[in-house]
Amino acid sequence: MMHYVSILGSTGSIGRQTLDVISRMEGVRVAALTAGTSVDRMAEQCREFMPELAVMATEEAALALKEKISDLAIRVSWGEAGLIEAATLEGADCVITAVVGMLGLKPTLAAIRAHKRIGLANKETLVCAGELVMREAREEGVEIVPVDSEHSAIFQCLMGSPRREVKKIILTCSGGPFFGKTREELKTVTKADALRHPNWKMGPKITIDCSTLMNKGLEVIEAMRLYDLPLEQVQVLIHRQSIVHSMVEFVDGAVMAQMGTPDMRLPIQLALTYPERKAGTGESLDLTAGPLTFSHPDLESFPCLALAMEAAKQGGTACPVMNGANEEAVAMFLRDEIGFYDIYELVKGAMDAIPFIETPTLEEILASDEAARAYVRKKAH
Repeated sequence: MMHYVSILGSTGSIGRQTLDVISRMEGVRVAALTAGTSVDRMAEQCREFMPELAVMATEEAALALKEKISDLAIRVSWGEAGLIEAATLEGADCVITAVVGMLGLKPTLAAIRAHKRIGLANKETLVCAGELVMREAREEGVEIVPVDSEHSAIFQCLMGSPRREVKKIILTCSGGPFFGKTREELKTVTKADALRHPNWKMGPKITIDCSTLMNKGLEVIEAMRLYDLPLEQVQVLIHRQSIVHSMVEFVDGAVMAQMGTPDMRLPIQLALTYPERKAGTGESLDLTAGPLTFSHPDLESFPCLALAMEAAKQGGTACPVMNGANEEAVAMFLRDEIGFYDIYELVKGAMDAIPFIETPTLEEILASDEAARAYVRKKAH
């Protein structure tokens, strides 16, 4: 069980739920907290959890925080250097990486090299540099415990089973707010429509990714990296109820599923307590509540999923290009600068335009990410 925890992205949805879990557990303390520019929320978290270190994204935000908590013995830092310090803080035994986007890559690598257990909630780390990250984790003997509900489900289903016994992983997907809609109907959907997820309360970026099904495409790539499987052994099924969080089919035909209410606190708590399980605070699952249904995704209406799977098949820099372009396009959609299907068109355009590197270095991964973002910014304006 982890006792001294750094949380990267503490003011976001996963970060806040992680702190909620910690507040209900005995013997777990917070080592460091990091945030973007949410000074007031960070100040509240500092007063409640008394971390050793608090990190903000900008110097301006750090100075504002320092003033708000000047009566507390908490060091305040900022920027990438502060984020990496939080990820490698001496004495901390676990790092929950809950920041959004490529921002999580360097601190995750730094935490691995500092021999911290990783509770991974940052998709982009494995999507963009999964082979590199997993290789370093193996070489350093570091555990990576997934926090995403789907990957936590797979992790639980695989406990005690060697990979050679796995026939395929089945990732479940709620289908988002637009399940069943045609391409024609989706042409005019708005940001407000896309942010109405039927089952989960999450941050805006991941909620938009769920509406395009890009999120499930990112999870396909994550699964390939986490469990060292080819694309052919990862399947996506729509499961509207979000009760079966994912499944594993074994070579003998047995299928194991992990089920539970749609509550992120369960996978978060498991990442902190593994290999033990502790009493949780969530509701018990009511299996009489209604039927469980499964169907195949509609790749015509939701082409972002097909695009992500194509990037998964190519590997190399196709993944960071796809991810970087998507991050930039989703940010523009959230600012009402582009339409729903423009996200797909911009990501596809970037994947076609940016030169492909089959076995990239970290520097080439970061350069490909930036090139994709620059492409989207130029094409969209």
